[in-house]
Parts: sequence; structure tokens; C-alpha cells
Amino acid sequence: MSNNKLYKENKDYKQANLKKIRSDLKKKAPLETFKFDELTAGEHWVTISSPEFTAICPFSDWPDFGTVTIKYIPNKVCLELKSFKIYINAFRDVKIFHEAVTEVIFADFLDAVKPKKAHIVVDMNVRGNVKTICEKRFKC
Repeated sequence: MSNNKLYKENKDYKQANLKKIRSDLKKKAPLETFKFDELTAGEHWVTISSPEFTAICPFSDWPDFGTVTIKYIPNKVCLELKSFKIYINAFRDVKIFHEAVTEVIFADFLDAVKPKKAHIVVDMNVRGNVKTICEKRFKC
């Protein structure tokens, strides 16, 4: 069997609608914030990293593992870390591509925190000799 034929036979992957994924996550694991008071001039950068991110590959149904890192300058609030941990763990059974993971997490983060600047890196572990790193920036 050629690789092209194998690919065509397996091309029935399904990823849920991203709006539905976001809606489900907000119900199951809403991101929470706390008040931030800036006392001095300058850019106060916060870095949050979750090295045990897990989701399901929509193509293979196998688990994907990686690290999600968000760096941001808070405006009026900071992200509460326990809610972020619960939110990240809610992806465990979600069928989603790496690029979509980046979009969903960053959109939910921006909605909750409304930072001055932000940057996300989704660094997925190697699987099948392929490594993916997705990045997105907001006002950087």
C-alpha cells in the first residue's frame, strides 16, 4: 500500500468547532483573574508555563503532549494559576490540532486577562519524527 493511499484512507479526522470547544471549556474550567496594582514604571512581564499539556490528535486519536507558555504584561488583572491549571487539564480529551490549541488558549486568555501585551508558545513534543511549535503575539 502506498503512502498516498494510506493517507487518503485515514483522512477522516474530526476536530470540533473551535467556538464549541471554547464554550465547553468556559463552562468546565473558566479562567479566573485577580486584581493587579502596578506600583512602579516599566513593563512588568509575567511568564506562566505548563509543561504537561495533553490533547488528542484528531487524525490519529493518539495523545499529544507539550508545553504551553504564556508571557504577558498585565493591565488591571493577572491570571489566577489554579484556574489555569484546571483549564489546561480540560484539554486532555479534546480532539484538536496544535495550531487550533494555540488559537483557543490565546483567545480565552486574552478575553479573561485583557493584557497590555502577550505572547503564547505551544511547544509540542516530537511524535513520529515531527515537532511543532506554534507562537502568537498580541501587541508585541
